Amino acid sequence: MNVQPTPSIVPLPTDRIPIAGPWITDLEIRYVTDAATTGWYATANDWIIRFEKLYAQVTGRRFAVALPSCTAGLHLSLAALGVGPGDEVICPESTWIATSAPISYVGATLVTVDIEPDSWCASAASIEQAITPRTKAIIVVDLYGNMPDMDAILDIAARHGIPVIEDAAEAAGAVYKGRPAGSFGTTSVFSFHGSKTLTTGEGGMLLTDDEPLYRRILILRDHGRGPNDFRFFNQEVGFKYKMSAMQAAMGVAQLERLPELVERKRAIFGWYRDRLAHINGLTLNSEAPDVTNVYWMVTAVFDAALGIKGEAVQEALAKHRIDTRPFFHPLTALPAYVDLPGREQAPERNKVAYSIAPRSLNLPSALTLTEPLVDRVCKTLEQILAAGV
Repeated sequence: MNVQPTPSIVPLPTDRIPIAGPWITDLEIRYVTDAATTGWYATANDWIIRFEKLYAQVTGRRFAVALPSCTAGLHLSLAALGVGPGDEVICPESTWIATSAPISYVGATLVTVDIEPDSWCASAASIEQAITPRTKAIIVVDLYGNMPDMDAILDIAARHGIPVIEDAAEAAGAVYKGRPAGSFGTTSVFSFHGSKTLTTGEGGMLLTDDEPLYRRILILRDHGRGPNDFRFFNQEVGFKYKMSAMQAAMGVAQLERLPELVERKRAIFGWYRDRLAHINGLTLNSEAPDVTNVYWMVTAVFDAALGIKGEAVQEALAKHRIDTRPFFHPLTALPAYVDLPGREQAPERNKVAYSIAPRSLNLPSALTLTEPLVDRVCKTLEQILAAGV
């Protein structure tokens, strides 16, 4: 795929190849400059409202709420759904802790489930096995820009009467059976961290079609104050989860460029695929026939029989000034969850997640990578593997 990118305002570092980074053009600069100039007083919310409306339109949702992070969206989703102490929330074993931390924020108990060996997203069968009378929500993750078997998962959730929260933090632009990421579940949430395909530096978005839930979320995100309460007469103790006009302005520009950003991500993956296809025992991200994977991170998984450890490959690549990062550690392997009930049984229960993590790594995936730089990464990786890590 030959993609001619819009010139980037932010060039790649000259001394090393980064793991991730944005593609910022003059459009973002112009929009943010306008927000910094005009986004105050009576027009303070104009860019935010514009971003929310556009994001709802792109994902086919009724309501969108701009936030400071995806984590805030997950927290608000659980809080608005009334999840609390004594409740259980199902979450995939393989994900960043930002997915699971809000479960602790509301005092509920994390229950991890295994992932599929190809998509690396939550297994529907594993989810069904984990449901108990205490299960009050299911969080699914569009891991690394891929999509889980949403039909099967939503069917299971509907039969048990359990709301689904779609963590689409890494999947802006992904598609499942013709529907965009962010259009599934009771709520969906996105991240706009600086490493993401679509960025506002820091930021997030929550989407839903449930109007009463949306109204509840608006109150919770602004210190328990209603949207039209100009008396500052708080109904309850809430949270401070709002986005600035300047972040929203950058988000609008990035969202207007989303097809271009996705095309670039898929082109970068294609460069890796073409150069690494001949290496036996190395597998990259999968893409099911009915899914459009946006390949937020290009991930290499080594066959278990090779005995290759991702950490060793990372260390070797770092010596060549090539940055990588590990596949997400299983949540239950983290010190943060040392006291989690059922933690000891997790490696046996979630075998795929525990198997893949130590023999995988994420390769450089910055949006402004060039084909020659990807060529350098692949040649270096091949040399390291040939030398025996």
